[in-house]
Amino acid sequence: MTRDEAWNALDAPWDLVVVGGGITGAGVFSQAVAAGYRCLLLEQRDFAWGTSSRSGKLVHGGLRYIAQGQIRTSFHSVREREHLLRRYAGLVTPLEFVIPMPRRGGIFMKWGLAALLAMYDQMAGRPSRQFHRGAGLVARVPGLAGAEQGAWSFLDATTDDSRLVLRVLAEGRALGGTALNYVEVAGVLRNARGHVTGVTVVDVESGRSREVLARAVVNATGAWADRLRADPDHPPRLRPLRGSHLVLPRQRIPLDRAVALRSPADGRNLYILPWEGRILLGTTDLDHSPSLSLEPAITPAEGRYLLGAANATFPQANLVPGDVLSTMAGVRPVVGTGKKDPSRESRDEALWMDDGLVTISGGKLTTFRQMARRALDLAVRTLGSPSRPPIVAGPEAPMPADVPARLAGRYGPDASAVLSGAGPDGLEAIEDTPFNWAELDWAVRHEQVVHLDDLLLRRTRVGLLIPEGGASLLPRLGPRVGPALGWDDARWDREVARYRNLWRSAYSPALLADPKASTGVG
Repeated sequence: MTRDEAWNALDAPWDLVVVGGGITGAGVFSQAVAAGYRCLLLEQRDFAWGTSSRSGKLVHGGLRYIAQGQIRTSFHSVREREHLLRRYAGLVTPLEFVIPMPRRGGIFMKWGLAALLAMYDQMAGRPSRQFHRGAGLVARVPGLAGAEQGAWSFLDATTDDSRLVLRVLAEGRALGGTALNYVEVAGVLRNARGHVTGVTVVDVESGRSREVLARAVVNATGAWADRLRADPDHPPRLRPLRGSHLVLPRQRIPLDRAVALRSPADGRNLYILPWEGRILLGTTDLDHSPSLSLEPAITPAEGRYLLGAANATFPQANLVPGDVLSTMAGVRPVVGTGKKDPSRESRDEALWMDDGLVTISGGKLTTFRQMARRALDLAVRTLGSPSRPPIVAGPEAPMPADVPARLAGRYGPDASAVLSGAGPDGLEAIEDTPFNWAELDWAVRHEQVVHLDDLLLRRTRVGLLIPEGGASLLPRLGPRVGPALGWDDARWDREVARYRNLWRSAYSPALLADPKASTGVG
């Protein structure tokens, strides 16, 4: 279905409209369609544009949540991690995490962590913790400092967060749901009794607008959720927190596993991990004051804070801003409780019902299914019975043996079509990234690419993995992307200019270049 065809279909009688195309909205959408509801998902930017393409890439139980007393959060997260590892194998993949034990922590720190890890393993239903020291530890993590007592390791998982969103959306579409990007929900429609009856929408690309009627609306806009709830009777509940990351060449710190870091500036726990053939370093945790309408970006102080933590743990690396390939900043939707330290705020989700408008926010990537279930259960109080019989999914057909596990995880049942539709150079890697040209071609034809950044930053991640946002690819991209999307030369030139400006303002390592910046950032 083209965008015009989808727009013209918006006058259908919808049971549920989901606002927000991140992982939570995608989860609600997929589950609602499977339950038999006629469901429409609308996203004001691109799918996964917000927090869900800028997370720490971890699917984890949150070991620190146990230490903070958030036992329920950690338990549900661990159980969900185990499910996602099975359900999306090849997209959600196991990741070993190493925690160095410095001399200054003493024996109590070592065995206190052992107790937390034992509880973590018990939640997962399988043991993974091990203790390493001496030559074995050096071989496992070369160049590691601050592990005088040795190091504990355990298993968590990692993913390509935006690809996970697209996979879940594809599942909902395959069952009959409709999802549109670049459609802004400008307001909520209500009847004389104040009950929600639909939404007013604006096509961001054309400016056309219309009303869309629905029996209920789920507000799954994350850090933007207070906007749709805006009402004197409903004060803001969210505390937007910015988390920033650096992407580094793997050659600078050649890791095969994640390592926990401790910032020398304030003692906060950070991490560094292998991701998409590169190294990801993060994350900061700061109150985000700029407008949520602007693309979030790292500050020089945050960059130096992260590099300082990495250099304290890997002193031989001697990382400097010039080593960075790209930067990435996202705004987390954390429910504010007034705590002074942002890192102490709970990562539990929050749920509100306002006369047929269900708002779900907070939470974390790992628990998106649980959040979606809670939101849908609340919406069902208004929706009542579904319009169609629920869809009982049978076992998936086995993936052909020639489909790599990576593609099978990313595209599910479409993986074979991604390969069969590949041109002569389809299986060629895009420079030295894990992505190939067949994936890019598939995205252009089938995944609602509207702008060049959709393709390079979210459908694939090559704009984060190649210097200058992948500028070296542009001459080869133009002849294959432009015709497929109906772009003439003038439109291609505008898209290239738009992408370059966006990358420089929000993803470039040049954002770190401020010698006056402080490093004391959490």
